[in-house]
Amino acid sequence: MKLILASASPRRQKILKDLGVPFEVQVSQVPEELNFSLQPGKLVETLACLKATNVGKEVEEGLIIGADTIVVLGEKILGKPTTSVEAEKMLRSLSGQEHLVFSGLAVVDGKTGQQQLGHEITRVHFQQLTVPEINSYIASGEPFDKAGGYGIQGKGGLFVEKIDGCYFNVVGLPIHLLYRFLKKMGVDLLSITS
Repeated sequence: MKLILASASPRRQKILKDLGVPFEVQVSQVPEELNFSLQPGKLVETLACLKATNVGKEVEEGLIIGADTIVVLGEKILGKPTTSVEAEKMLRSLSGQEHLVFSGLAVVDGKTGQQQLGHEITRVHFQQLTVPEINSYIASGEPFDKAGGYGIQGKGGLFVEKIDGCYFNVVGLPIHLLYRFLKKMGVDLLSITS
């Protein structure tokens, strides 16, 4: 069965490529608006499902993979910074702290509408950051399209002392959850080759 990733994220695409999974990309047109009245797990599940079902309406068949990731510090949801000031504020708040990364995952059958929906949580411990470290990281340009203002798979990983949970969840696509969901829908990632 054809797999369709409903995401423009190069990180999610790389994870699937590294697994040797053949897939197509069809970017969802759903705006990533954060509904702060929802609990974090429900929020990422809702956005992931909206993305997958949006693409599902445009295809006749295939399994559509939708995902959404947020960073939660205490009670505060951190989205993607759009300016250097926002990135600096986020990195200062994460400095020396522990935060949670939530990734929602939806797999939708484009033909039948059948769905698998859930989320993963990973606990991330950040080192204490210095002002020069924050400024240098912002100057790299890496923080701007990433939830929480950092990418664990890039230079942002230098600040991570440890994680408790799925690494791939922090990157944006919890692969164990994806494996389970696709298996329930008749696709075994172990037997697929690109």
